[in-house]
Amino acid sequence: MNIALTPLLALLAGILILIMPRLLAYIVAIYLIIIGLVGLFGGAMNLTI
Repeated sequence: MNIALTPLLALLAGILILIMPRLLAYIVAIYLIIIGLVGLFGGAMNLTI
């Protein structure tokens, strides 16, 4: 099974924001950090499940 991590993280973040809107800033910050790291080290990291 080969599932991309980015859409899975986006789905999880969306669900958490719906449940707990106060987490929005933290979820966005963590998501952006992860996307930035994947962009910088994308060739070296294989982020699939």
